[in-house]
Amino acid sequence: MEISATGRLEVRITAADVGKRVSVRRLDDPARGGEKFTDTVGVLASWDDGVLLITRKSGETVRIAESSLVAGKVVPSAPARRRGPAASYAELARVSARAWPPVESERLGDWELRAAAGFTRRANSVLPLGDPGLPLDEALSAVRRWYGERGLPAYVQTATGAEGTQELLCAELERRGWAREVSAELWTGALAPLADREEPAGVLLSRTADEAWLGRYRRKGLSEAALAVLGGGPSVWFATVPGADGAPAAIGRCVVDGRWAGFAAVEVDPAMRRRGLASAVMAALAGRALEEGASAGWLQVESDNAGARALYAGSGFSAHHAYHHYREPGNSGSDR
Repeated sequence: MEISATGRLEVRITAADVGKRVSVRRLDDPARGGEKFTDTVGVLASWDDGVLLITRKSGETVRIAESSLVAGKVVPSAPARRRGPAASYAELARVSARAWPPVESERLGDWELRAAAGFTRRANSVLPLGDPGLPLDEALSAVRRWYGERGLPAYVQTATGAEGTQELLCAELERRGWAREVSAELWTGALAPLADREEPAGVLLSRTADEAWLGRYRRKGLSEAALAVLGGGPSVWFATVPGADGAPAAIGRCVVDGRWAGFAAVEVDPAMRRRGLASAVMAALAGRALEEGASAGWLQVESDNAGARALYAGSGFSAHHAYHHYREPGNSGSDR
């Protein structure tokens, strides 16, 4: 908190700081008894009618009464990363989009409208990297029309928690009644330590997902659009650990794109868990990605998936930013 020369806390932010990352301290409800303070760090999304909206790294928006502020200051736009490859949000957003491509897309200014017959929100949402070329309300109306013509709910994929992410857009969507349905994180890490683990014996790599691989994949009854998404990307690899009954004991998917390798669909037969199969799958895919010239990896994981988070943290990955899917008011839709 900002402290003056007299030792008192000071509020050193104003409405002119909207869009900046701030740290504030507020006094809790005095009715609770005693002086209790709460600290909030995030992007100042708005300051109107005596109320501040601050969007945290997680994407949560916090409402704070101006009258409750006891201290506040502007802080650096993004904290220094402690480990992992350096990367901007925009770079990772584009790389991850190419690794999970839609069946059809259309530009709206700097926004990309993506559709794949409803298979996952990621392939059926707007990627808003810049200015749509229209006022926001007009842009959102165009988005809703485009998805409505395809019989799909409109989603906008946003990100928070890194330099260049979209805390302000998140707040504007929430003002308009768009509902945040899913939040997850994108993690990054170096490939070499992952590939240098013990030899992943028994992992088979293929350019295509065969019936056995698809049988282990958690989404059943895949459409042609879903298969196109799974098989799309710059350089796609599928990993399989054969099982005793013919069904795979474990699977995984990796897309190599320049210096990046993106991991997804790492799944293990529940009866075969805790045997290192997921680590073996990732090591085999990382080794192949290194052969193709990649040096860094990325993956997406939901905040409540404790097992996956432990696996990826143990593999040297850490969170880069959070991402969210906002659904248009009055509609419902698809999987993550």
